[in-house]
Formats: sequence, structure tokens, C-alpha cells
Amino acid sequence: MPKTQPSTRDQFLHFQAIPTRWMDNDVYQHVNNVVYYSFFDTAVNQFLIEQNALDIEHSTIIGLVVETQCQYFAPITFPQVVTSGLRVDKVGKSSIHYGVGLFCEDDNDASAQGSFIHVYVDRLSRRPVLIPKPMLEALIKISPSFS
Repeated sequence: MPKTQPSTRDQFLHFQAIPTRWMDNDVYQHVNNVVYYSFFDTAVNQFLIEQNALDIEHSTIIGLVVETQCQYFAPITFPQVVTSGLRVDKVGKSSIHYGVGLFCEDDNDASAQGSFIHVYVDRLSRRPVLIPKPMLEALIKISPSFS
């Protein structure tokens, strides 16, 4: 099986700087693997909040993470600033499959990349719901098929 190559910045449509923290480093002197998933979560939810597509406190729907994965290419360490690249790879009736790349400083190749899948559900019943129109309108901005 051929080795996966890192994504490049031009494969993403939305970017956000995320500073690393001292506590993110582990005993191997790089950001611990579990922190990458926190970066993914931050990239997705910050975008939705900025677009007024999700109100985390009052919305009747919430996104539950049902699947995520990450591939690592180069270490990230404190005090580097990570830039997350975000795109939508697929939209279902109640789910969204995001692609995320993490880039160190000004690197063009991702240090890590992965996917993050949300299923949107009713806050109280936890049953899947259709993705609301305001969210779909925001997602178009980061969907390569619409750009």
C-alpha cells in the first residue's frame, strides 16, 4: 500500500491559528497525539460558532462526534503556532464529514491531517436531525465542490 502524503494548504478553504500550550508537550518533547484531536474539535466548532451556524449553549441541535482519525507526518512542539485548515468532504442528511489539516508555522505540508465526523442530533432526545439551512449555508463556504 502506498504511503499517504501530507495534504497541502491549498486543499483547505478555512484557516485558524491555534497556539500550542506548555501542557500539550509530552515526555517525548512533542505535542501528545490526543491533543491533535482537540485541535480538530477546535477547528470545526470555532468555524461553526464564527459563522453563527451553531449556538453551543442554546441551540436545539448539537453535533456529536461519531468518528475521527489522524495521520501524523511531522512533530508539533510547544511553543509553535498551529494553523488548522478545514474543509467539508461530505454532507449527509444529519452528518458532516470534515477534513482537517494541521500546519506548523508557515509550512505548506501538513504536520498531521485527519477526518472528523459530526452527527447532528436533537439536544434533548439525542435523535438525528436534518442539518439546518443556516449551517448548510456556512458549510458551502468550506466545501471544495462549491468553490
